[in-house]
Amino acid sequence: MIKTSSSSNFYYGYWIILAGFLTQFVAVGMANYVAGSFMIPMTEEFGWTRTEFSASRSIGQMVLALTGFAIGAQIDKHGGRRFILIGSFVLSGSVFSMSLVQTLTQWLFGNGLMLTMGAALVGNLVVNVTLGKWFVERRGRAVSIAAMGISLSGMILPIGATWLIDNYSWQEAWRVLGLGTLIVTFPAALVVRRAPEDYGLHPDGKTKSQLAVGQGAAANIDFDNSLTRAEAIRSPSFYALVVAFGLFQISITVMLLQSIPLMTDAGYTRFVASAMISLASVPAFLSKPIWGYLIDQYSPKKLASLGAALTGTSILVVVLSVWARNDYLIYFGFITMGIGWGGLLPLQEVIWATFFGRRFLGAVRSAALPFVLGMSSVGPVLVATYYDLVGDYYGALAFIALCNLFSAVMLFRIKDRQ
Repeated sequence: MIKTSSSSNFYYGYWIILAGFLTQFVAVGMANYVAGSFMIPMTEEFGWTRTEFSASRSIGQMVLALTGFAIGAQIDKHGGRRFILIGSFVLSGSVFSMSLVQTLTQWLFGNGLMLTMGAALVGNLVVNVTLGKWFVERRGRAVSIAAMGISLSGMILPIGATWLIDNYSWQEAWRVLGLGTLIVTFPAALVVRRAPEDYGLHPDGKTKSQLAVGQGAAANIDFDNSLTRAEAIRSPSFYALVVAFGLFQISITVMLLQSIPLMTDAGYTRFVASAMISLASVPAFLSKPIWGYLIDQYSPKKLASLGAALTGTSILVVVLSVWARNDYLIYFGFITMGIGWGGLLPLQEVIWATFFGRRFLGAVRSAALPFVLGMSSVGPVLVATYYDLVGDYYGALAFIALCNLFSAVMLFRIKDRQ
C-alpha cells in the first residue's frame, strides 16, 4: 500500500495526477472521441439520420451537467474515490452494452444517459476538483499533466475504434472498448484521496520547514478566500465565465463528433478522417505541459483568450481547406486546433479555482456545469440538423468558429472576481 503520511519523500499528489490521467483517458474517450467512428456504420445499418445519432451527445451534455451538479458538493466532503469506483462499473457496462443496440431509443438511453453518467462519475469534474485541492502553486501543471490523458485518448481511440469496426464489426468494437474501460478505471479509482490535509500533508507537497518560512502562503490564501456555491453564483464573474467557456467548449463537442463525417463526405477515407482527430490530439498532448507552465507564470485569463482565438481560427482553416481539398492546410488546421484544445481544460480548471478558491471548488464547478454544458449540448444537434437540411457542414462549422472567437474576446475582457 502506498504511504500517504508526511514521512514519505514522494508527494502523494503525484499519484492523484496519474489516476486522473488514466480516468480522463477513458471517460472523455468513451463519451466523445469514439462516437464519430461509429456514426456512419450505425446510421447506415439502422437508417437513422445524423441528427438522431448526434442527439445522444446533446443528451449526454445535459446528463453530464446534471450528474456533476448532483455530486459536486459531495466531492468536497467525501472525495472522488467512491464516485470513480461506481462510475467504473457504470461506464464499462454501458460501453459494452452498446454492442446490443437495435433501436434508436436504446442508443439514446445507453449512450446519451448511462454511458455519459458513468463518464461523469469517472472524469473531469471529479479529477480536477481533487487536483485543485492537492495543488495550488503548481495547479496549472498538475491539471495539465492529468489532462494529457484526454489528448492521448484522442491520439489512440478514434483510429483504434475505426480499425476494430472496419476489420471486425461495430458491435465487437464496443465490446472491446467496454472491457478496456473496466481494466483501466477500476485500479485508478483505488488511488484517489480527498485532500492532502486528511493525511497530514500540505498542498504542492510543502514540508513543515517550508511552511515555517512562509512558502505555503498561496495555499492558505486560496483556502481562506474560497466562496461557497451560494456566494459564487451571486458574482458577475461566475456568469461571464459560464458564457465564455460554454462558447469555447462547443467547438470540441462538435468537432469530435463531426470531423470524420465532414471529411468522408468530401471524399476522404474513414481512416484518413479518423487520423485527423488523432493528428489534432498530438499537439494537444504535447502542448499541455507548456500550457501548464505558462498558467502558473502568467495570466490564465489572457492565455485562455489566446487558446479560444487559436481554436476558432483553426476551425475556419479546417472548413475552408476541406472544402478546397487542400491537404496541407487541413493538416495545419487540425494541428493548430489541437494546440488550442490543449489549453482549454487546464485553463478552465485553474481559472475557476483561482476565482473561487479550493475549499468549495466541487460545489462551485458543479453549479456552472448545467450552464456551460447546456450551451455546448445544442451544438451537435444544430450542426447535424444543418447537415440534414443543407447537405453539408460548412456554414454550421463556420458559425462554431465564430463562437470561439467571441469567447476569446470575453475571456480577454473579463474582470476579476467581484
